[in-house]
Amino acid sequence: MSSTEPRTGRTRAVWRVRLGSALRTILACTIVGCTTLYSPASVKHFLRYPAFSYVTTILIVSDATLGDALRGCWHALFATIQALLPSMLCLWVIGPARFTNELAALAAATNAFLVALPESTHLMCKRIASGQIVIVYVGAAINGAKARAITHPIHVASSTALGVLASLLAMLLPYPHLAFYELRKTCQLYAENAFERLNYFIDAISAQDNTTARDLISQAMSLSKAGNKLLQSIKKYMDVLRWERPQTKFLKTRYINLGEKLQHMELPIRGMEMALNCSTASCIGSMMDEELREVLGSLKVQIGQKFERAKCSMPIDATITLLETKEQFLDMYLGKFRNISITQENLSAFFFLYSLELLLDDLPIAQVPECALEYTQNIDTEEYIDSQNQAMGSFNRTWSTLDIFPTSQSLVFAFKCSLSLGLAVLFGLMYNKENGYWSGLTIAISFVTGRQATFTVANARAQGTAMGSVYGILCCYIFQRFEDLRFLAMLPWIIFTNFLMHSRMYGQAGGISAVIAALSILGRTNYTSPSEFAIARISEACIGLICFLIVEILLNPARAATLAKTELSRTLGALQDWINSIVLCSNQKNMPASTLQALREKQNKLKTHFNDLEKFISEAGLEPDFWFLPFHGPCYGKLLESLSKMLDLTSFVTYKIEFLSQVSRRFALDFNELQERMNDDLELFKERVGSSLKHLEKATSIKSLAALEKELQKKVMSQDIELGNSPNVNAFQLFGTDEEEVKNIMSSFLRHLNEEADKIYAKAIEEKLKSQIVLCLTGLSFCIGCLIRETMEIKKEVKELVKWENPTNHVNLNEISCKVNALHT
Repeated sequence: MSSTEPRTGRTRAVWRVRLGSALRTILACTIVGCTTLYSPASVKHFLRYPAFSYVTTILIVSDATLGDALRGCWHALFATIQALLPSMLCLWVIGPARFTNELAALAAATNAFLVALPESTHLMCKRIASGQIVIVYVGAAINGAKARAITHPIHVASSTALGVLASLLAMLLPYPHLAFYELRKTCQLYAENAFERLNYFIDAISAQDNTTARDLISQAMSLSKAGNKLLQSIKKYMDVLRWERPQTKFLKTRYINLGEKLQHMELPIRGMEMALNCSTASCIGSMMDEELREVLGSLKVQIGQKFERAKCSMPIDATITLLETKEQFLDMYLGKFRNISITQENLSAFFFLYSLELLLDDLPIAQVPECALEYTQNIDTEEYIDSQNQAMGSFNRTWSTLDIFPTSQSLVFAFKCSLSLGLAVLFGLMYNKENGYWSGLTIAISFVTGRQATFTVANARAQGTAMGSVYGILCCYIFQRFEDLRFLAMLPWIIFTNFLMHSRMYGQAGGISAVIAALSILGRTNYTSPSEFAIARISEACIGLICFLIVEILLNPARAATLAKTELSRTLGALQDWINSIVLCSNQKNMPASTLQALREKQNKLKTHFNDLEKFISEAGLEPDFWFLPFHGPCYGKLLESLSKMLDLTSFVTYKIEFLSQVSRRFALDFNELQERMNDDLELFKERVGSSLKHLEKATSIKSLAALEKELQKKVMSQDIELGNSPNVNAFQLFGTDEEEVKNIMSSFLRHLNEEADKIYAKAIEEKLKSQIVLCLTGLSFCIGCLIRETMEIKKEVKELVKWENPTNHVNLNEISCKVNALHT
């Protein structure tokens, strides 16, 4: 299969997905349009706000499945209860006739605060509720006594219900658009992607020269990005699958388990990629002979059958033929492994084969594993534990929903939503009372719980609103003699905006604004002229966006670039904390489960910081520089790449430690001498790598070298006066960036590993288990070496980053770290 064929297939698949989503959006909007324009007067009486029906529809139906629509129904129902019941009470107590612009803004801000405060409420629910709040209170300010305290909110609820019903019907007609089928198709695409990469890797390790191997590795790496996107889609569909079907055992074991197993396959495949990238074909070729190459070729065919079963949504457990081939493969390379001295040159080859074994065994490396020898046993116990975990997860979700104590983060978010919405409603009504809804609605559909690229999102929404409004005006002019046909002009526009939502230039914010702006003009009757309405609509949207920007700047003054640097420092600190935990684990002879759990928790903490760093780097690359120093995107990209590799390596290391602990516990093996020797090596690793990460963390925590020098001078003067001494800025040393540094640290690992391997082979246990234990230790050595190399890469990039921020200063990371340490001691 040529490389262009799968790319063409993926392109066609993307077009089908985007076009299918656009057609269902068209269907939902058509249902809303036909209902609001051509329904009987008795129905129109309750649908006073068709624009909000369109807003609700677009919010729910964009890239949705039936599960998303069902979840959207629940969120809309909860939002209606959360927003309209308090608004009815407020209107009944105060009276609609008394609502001035100021009172409407105050009521909207207060109600929005109460809606945004609960941390457990979904963002979709908060957006719909906020939109309802805007319409209720702005409508009361516009209509005065004509807005009844009970019927006015009911009209808003009816318009919301129409949008929800249209979204649900669009997901059901002409046939249900199920997350179940999307999950199956995505699993098929990922299976093709993963098997193609695996083929390239096996061909690369069997290649006779470096050039061929590197070409094959390069082709495999070009597919990795697509594989990551497919994995994200698998997670998304698995999340909404429970809204479509009950959690039956059949559904869980056949489909959800399929998605989980495919996700577990990714890490071993990335392990093979790291092994090949850290070696040369000549080094790996010395480990390969024709017999092993033939077995790998046969194994590749059998793994292909395994992936074919995944593409057919069948269980992907190995068949009898695969098991026989795997046993032959294991016997060959484990026997070869026993007869070869472990060196730095062949570590990569052994780690490649180790990763291949993990892939064959379907072991969930990213989760707390059972012992490899126990993994296929105790099924009843695993099912019981799984049911207990489900029950505990349900209890935790229920408790979090009932938790009424807000956090500081939820308070800040609620205050931000309240203030921005209140200001938008106030100024929107003051500018144009008749169209005052749109300034508040622009804010309501923009709420995001975390940080976002503020200026970029505002710019995308403004441009989207302008484009949609202009398109609506042009269509009204073209179809001015045929008003009943002008809604048809929405069809190509919805398709265009559906693709626009997935563009880097506009994103979801710009796409949604564009389609809502056009729908507001084309899906209405009995308004003022389209041009006047469009101008008022754009002006109101700009008022809302200005309020949004001002509040964001006041409450989140830090730029995304600043947050990215701060999060980089925290990520390096979390990585150092994890490294210290490895040493602590190795010190314990009988490692309790709580220690392993603590190691996993620190790994999860590191992953959380990494995800936040990735998000901030993405945002910083989109936000304007203004008068600030430009964001050094290439440098952060390299840092992110190194940290991503280190995050994968932490999963391997954690798994290996757990494996050794479980083997020791089950077979009562005495690893005390091994642990003592490995502990010495790990202490050296901690001293050189952990300490370096600590200093790099400090070097990235400063604002600038000039500010650091100024603060340090103040402290030095204070110490000179009070104590008569000054801090020592030469207390620490960072390791260098030479490959010789890695060899010096790894030589101790390998020397002890070769000595301990003979002792392990002398133990009275199964031969295969002996080889697996030694192979596990070999993999640990490989991961340690890779962590050292990536730390050196991070050091080079951090130095470049500090130099970029301080171009006129000489950069010495060791000196900077020591000054920061002196400043805080």
